[in-house]
Amino acid sequence: VQLQAFGGGSVQAGDSLRLSCAASGRTFSSHGMGWFRQAPGKEREFVAHIRSGGSTYYADSVRGRFTISRDNAKNTVYLQMNSLKPEDTAVYYCAAGLRLILSTIRLPATYDYWGQGTLVTVSS
Repeated sequence: VQLQAFGGGSVQAGDSLRLSCAASGRTFSSHGMGWFRQAPGKEREFVAHIRSGGSTYYADSVRGRFTISRDNAKNTVYLQMNSLKPEDTAVYYCAAGLRLILSTIRLPATYDYWGQGTLVTVSS
């Protein structure tokens, strides 16, 4: 599986952005998909996850503002980000993995495949 993330940009606080992650390969629908982010000088952190069956999970810092979704017909996973804050500024990465254990979906090492990242900058 190859992943390509796009849709980042520079916005003002309170604005919205939608990130997309396009995947190659015929087994996309079987993969759990995650979004992570990494701010300068910080470790990569979990943002959201969607399982192959559609169940979703979020970091507390984005719950209620961000929505993860997937379109298996298009081999694409999305991250709709609303009410953006300056602290959301980071490079956002999408990731994919098979047969992920629920207790580990917040761990970057759990995932098998990673996209190249897309930069989101939120100014106040």
